[in-house]
This record gives sequence, structure tokens and C-alpha cells, in this order.
Amino acid sequence: MTKKRDYYEILNVSRDASPDELKKRYRRLALKYHPDKNPGDKESEEKFKEAAEAYQILQDPQKREIYDQYGHEGLEGSGSGFRGFEDVFSGFGDVFEDLFGFGGNRRSRNRVQPGRDLQYNIQLDFMEAAFGIEREITIKKMTRCHDCDGRGNEKGTDIETCPDCNGTGKVTRAQGFFTLQSTCSRCDGTGSHIPQPCKKCRGKGKTLTEKEVSISIPGGVDTGSRLRLTGEGEDGDPGGLPGDLYVSIRVQPHDFFQRDRSDVVCQIEISFVQAILGDTIEVPTLTGKKNLEIPKGTQYGDLFTFYGEGIPSLRYKKRGDQKIQVLVKIPSNISRKQESLLKEFKKIESKKFSSKIKKILKSGT
Repeated sequence: MTKKRDYYEILNVSRDASPDELKKRYRRLALKYHPDKNPGDKESEEKFKEAAEAYQILQDPQKREIYDQYGHEGLEGSGSGFRGFEDVFSGFGDVFEDLFGFGGNRRSRNRVQPGRDLQYNIQLDFMEAAFGIEREITIKKMTRCHDCDGRGNEKGTDIETCPDCNGTGKVTRAQGFFTLQSTCSRCDGTGSHIPQPCKKCRGKGKTLTEKEVSISIPGGVDTGSRLRLTGEGEDGDPGGLPGDLYVSIRVQPHDFFQRDRSDVVCQIEISFVQAILGDTIEVPTLTGKKNLEIPKGTQYGDLFTFYGEGIPSLRYKKRGDQKIQVLVKIPSNISRKQESLLKEFKKIESKKFSSKIKKILKSGT
């Protein structure tokens, strides 16, 4: 997957730039790289889309705060990321109205439509999420019809101007003192009429297809993380950009490990004798087994740490730690010899306790 550029770098502004500065810089980039200004220039289209995404995130105070603190990964994990290229027109009405003379919520009928974004849910086991994995997935999506190249008409035939609206995409009718305007029902607002629709797509310009997509899931993802595959969504209209594919991740719980951000937590049982006398035990880690030294006098619930044995961090490219909590197990059945030894131990401890009490009482008099 391609590494995403820093949003501030894309807009060429400082990290403390004001909303007015962000808007001013985005206007310049949008005017320079807009697809209508650069027909057929894929590089300009990509730069326009990149600038639109950066502005959409940074102009929103909440999303900007998340991005400043956690970067791109924070937006993906929180579900606060880029809404999709098709929302650029509806979300930035003031910007586009200034630039091109129309509002974002009033799309021109001649403007090519980008493809829809797609959502795919994937389930990983604990270890796959911890260390990453390559996966092949199959998605169904609407793609441009090859027979008509997405235009909807049979080859060798023409697309005509809609006779009902004369190509405007709107029809008007008088009602009393008012004139009402509505979308043309014959052409659905396109202003065009297809006398001979393509037989394969029936005039829609797109067909439903299946595609195998390879995804590279980085180590450190967790439930709620989202991966974005640019251009793997549905095809847009001829000349329009394809949508993106968003992969939402759900991680299955593990029988032994629990996750706390980049750390893993586990619990180990030891006998009360091991807790008293100390011992060396083997503890499972994400990559194998490792010896843990149990010191004399270990108490129930004591925590020990294996540094760097946790989960890789998406942001800092280092692994967290493994926290081991010790649970001292009390036996329910013991032999006569064990019972005899414990009674002797109890007798000794009772003498120690009595001696301490006497010293306290003596010092208080």
C-alpha cells in the first residue's frame, strides 16, 4: 500500500495554520488541479483528490485534532477519515461556488460522477492482527461496460438530446402564479436520451463484476481499524475517478493474551510454594516461550514485564510490552506430610507474629 503524504505538506501550510489559510490554499490547488481544468490528466486528478482529502480533514476541528495526535492511522481507526471523493462536491460548496460558479449541493448535470466507495469487512485472528498478513479477497462491484465503454449506447449509434427537457435535465411547469422546476423523468436529469441502449449493460454503462484484490494488512491493526485501497471502488462515469475500497477489521479474541493498545497482558498461575521460595518458569509470548524469574516472596497479583514483546505500533514502528500478572494458586487437597509441614510452618509464623505484638506493646508502655 502507498504511504500517504502529510496533509499539511499537501496544502503547503504550517501545522498551526488558521481555517482561512487552509481554505485559501485549498482554493488555489483546487483551481489548479481540478479535472475540468485538466481533462485526461491523471496526475492532476490525483493531486486534486489528495488536496480535497487534506482540506476535508483539516477544516474539521475534531478530525484535525485526531490527525495531529495520531496521524493517518488514528483517523482510520476512529472512523473519522476521508468520506470519499464523491462527497467533495457536497462538503465544500462554498469553495466550489467561489471557484466554478456553482454550489457543492447543486451538481451540474454535465459533471462526471466519480465511482462509489465500497466497504468490505474482514475478520482476523489475534496473531494475524499482531504481525500483519497478506490476504486475497473477492469483491463485487459495478465496473465500466467494455462493450459501450461506459456510455450506455450500442456501438455505431448516437446519444441524442432528451426531447422532453431539450438537454437541460430539468422540466418546468406553471402552477398558478408560480413556475415549478423538477428533474426530467425521461432522462433522469442527464439531458441525454439513448435510443438504442447497449445490450450488455442495458444502457446503464456499468455491469456487476467480481474482482480479486490483494490487501496487505500491517501488524498492529485492531478491531475498528480501516484500510483504504485507493481506486478499488466502483468505476465512475467516463472520465470520472473510481471510488475507493475501505476494509474494516475485526479481531477475534485470544485464549491467553489480552490487548491493551500495543501491550499484551496475560495471567500465569504459580503455587504458593513458588511464590514463597521463588522459581524460574516458562511463559508464552507472541513469538515463543521465555523464562520468567519469580523472586522470593512474590505476592498475588504482582506484575512482571517482558519489554518489547508486545504488538507493533502502527504509529511509532516499535513493539509494546508484555505484562504478566501472577496468580498464586492455593491447593484444595494436600497430603498428610504436606499438612504436617504446613502446621510446623504455621507454628513458626505464629511465634514470629506473637513476638512482634509483644515488641509493639512493650514500646507503647
